[in-house]
Amino acid sequence: MAFCSTSSTSRGRPPSGANAEGSSILQHGRDAEEDEQEGSEIYMSFLWHAGQLGIAYYDLADYSIHFMPDAPDSEGLKLLQRTIEEVNPQCILTSAKQDQNLSEFLRTVGSEDDSSADRRPEIVLYPHLDFGLEVSKQRILSGHFPFIPSHLSEAERILYLSSIIPFDSPNMVRALGGLLKFLDRRRVGVELEDITIGVPILALKKFLLTDIVNMDQDTYCVLQIFKTEAHPSVYKMTSGLKEGFSLFGIMNRCRSKWGEKLMRLWFMRPTRNLKVLNTRLDVIQFFMLARNQEAVQTLQDCLKNIKNIPLMLKRMTVSHTKVNDWQALYKTVYSAVGIRDTCRSLSQSIELFARVVQAFTDDLNYIASLISKVVDFEESLSENRFTVKPGIDPAIDEKKRKLVGLSDFLTEVARKELENLDSRIPTCCVIYIPLIGFLLSIPRLPSMVDKNDFEIEGLDFMFLSEDRLHYRSDRTKELDAMLGDLHCEIRDHETLIMHQLQAKILERSQVLYDVIEYAGQLDVLLTMAVIARENGYCRPKFTLCNSIHIKDGRHPLMELCTRTFVPNNIDSFEERGRIKILTGPNSCGKSVYLKQVGLIVFMALVGSYVPATEAEIGLLDGIYTRIHSRESVSLGLSTFMIDLNQVANAVNNSTQHSLILIDEFGKGTNTTLETCQDGEELVFFYQLKEGVSTVSHAANIAALAGMPAKVIKRGVEVSELIRSGRPIQRVDHPSKESQLERCQSLVDKFLAVDLEDPNVDLQDFMSQQVLPAAASIL
Repeated sequence: MAFCSTSSTSRGRPPSGANAEGSSILQHGRDAEEDEQEGSEIYMSFLWHAGQLGIAYYDLADYSIHFMPDAPDSEGLKLLQRTIEEVNPQCILTSAKQDQNLSEFLRTVGSEDDSSADRRPEIVLYPHLDFGLEVSKQRILSGHFPFIPSHLSEAERILYLSSIIPFDSPNMVRALGGLLKFLDRRRVGVELEDITIGVPILALKKFLLTDIVNMDQDTYCVLQIFKTEAHPSVYKMTSGLKEGFSLFGIMNRCRSKWGEKLMRLWFMRPTRNLKVLNTRLDVIQFFMLARNQEAVQTLQDCLKNIKNIPLMLKRMTVSHTKVNDWQALYKTVYSAVGIRDTCRSLSQSIELFARVVQAFTDDLNYIASLISKVVDFEESLSENRFTVKPGIDPAIDEKKRKLVGLSDFLTEVARKELENLDSRIPTCCVIYIPLIGFLLSIPRLPSMVDKNDFEIEGLDFMFLSEDRLHYRSDRTKELDAMLGDLHCEIRDHETLIMHQLQAKILERSQVLYDVIEYAGQLDVLLTMAVIARENGYCRPKFTLCNSIHIKDGRHPLMELCTRTFVPNNIDSFEERGRIKILTGPNSCGKSVYLKQVGLIVFMALVGSYVPATEAEIGLLDGIYTRIHSRESVSLGLSTFMIDLNQVANAVNNSTQHSLILIDEFGKGTNTTLETCQDGEELVFFYQLKEGVSTVSHAANIAALAGMPAKVIKRGVEVSELIRSGRPIQRVDHPSKESQLERCQSLVDKFLAVDLEDPNVDLQDFMSQQVLPAAASIL
């Protein structure tokens, strides 16, 4: 199916669709700042051999490894190119042993270092031996994965990993083995940690590209699906971008980071899988019902408390957990239990609700109960460190009891010490300094000038600080022997308990990753339901035929920018209307209509409701566009050649199941957008109408654009001369009659000159009279 618009007026006009600035909802708070700082860096490894492609990549955003089982890929490496475009890796790793075809591909994809101006990925080549099959298997089987239960034997561990990783995909196994070696060598994410701390790998996930609708970056750009802008905050100008006025921008009202991330992933992977699409639409339809709005609000309130679980688990693996992490994890787990209980009360015929109930196991209750019983949040915040509740460990309770009564006891010790000191010393106190112990502190007297004056019989001088002298006495030594280093002992003991608690949680971390996965899906579908309900979207139907039928379709962005938007129908069937050509004057809405078709089809293929009264969409395999010219001096091509290249890309890659949208490439005379001439004013109806556009209305459009009336009048005259076949004369060229009159005037001036008169200045006469007149004649 192809839609093409042409204009009968001049080329190079501004786009007919208005552009407005907008921004997505920004997440605020300390957790959001930490999430931003973490960033999303992806390191990808691949191996292509014998026509089979294996891929694995490490995502620093959630500390997980994703792998794609071996899949066939031709010498054009289209599957690899598609994966790179979607994953957008910072670094690409592969074997140094490669054929010329792959070498050429890597030269076009990346650069030899990461200093490239266009931010292409860094290409890293390792020796082929590092990708050996057996050595790669050993790296995988001996890898440190905290989610694997620690009590498993070696054989059980191998069986556990075999249930996750398809070892029958040799290229993928070799790519994963090379990736593990790369992570270990680069120490990604743990560059500043102790050498004994390895790169955290908190999950292994399968990554597949199946039933994906093909769309290139030009299509995403011209349909305004994504639009990044520089952040307006001066504090984030160098660190981040924000989403501008785009389809993603208006639809992204997700309450959690994982919902936003998943929505972006769905937008990057529109699918033609009918089961997936209908599963998503079923959930949206359920949430749009009025009787389910209370459940919608409850779920959204819980989803906003789903925090950065991978970051917290990563900190657990390197023992850098903060007090705020424990609070956030407890709130996340508690909210996840609330999500499970809410889904349990909803219809279990909805597949997503049943999966949530099944995946959110009692491990959540176990983790929540464990944290609640062990962590003393109030004391932890006060001390700014991990502390445990009373009753967890008798030894800690006893030491804390001694510490609580220590203040009064030290006051009594200080009173007794003062009785034995010089009467000139007015006061003293006994203090405790961690790692040093108990010390006697007295004020510095005026007579104490140098170090020799600090000596006091029976006391060992330690140091001078803030005009106070610190000593050890027999009593402070007894305190050290009796009480020891209480503060440090308590901290060490509580740290040991924290490590034990972390180990227990990491063993059950799989349920936390299930929370991320299903909470993200709920978040996206809830957001889509809210948007659809607010804007009057309808549920699309799907057909296996190559057809598109849309009644009263609307542009999802443009209708937000205008007070009145005129909807239009779209009908394209296998037996008729597969190719449509739109004609009409500039600014009549042809480009908006084309983009509207593309956006409605795209929204249907990500499983969203669409802006229309009704819609039936065929399961397309690609959306291609030639709407905006990608002009670039660096390409060394004319604008026309660039346009040809875009059309060639669509023709070469499209099939009978593809949608192609072309704007102003050639001329057409089939379908037009209706207008009406009201006196001197041109009225746009923005309504699609069958027929032929015979008038360009160029003069009216030029007037609307602010062109001078004199220029417009001359344009109309020239147009009429061309239409009637008459010659066009320059308006600034004099007529023959005018030239004859000027020549006669010049001759008369010569005849009037008396050459015998000595007062006549011939030179002045020539320069002032003759030459200007001759110039006007010529």
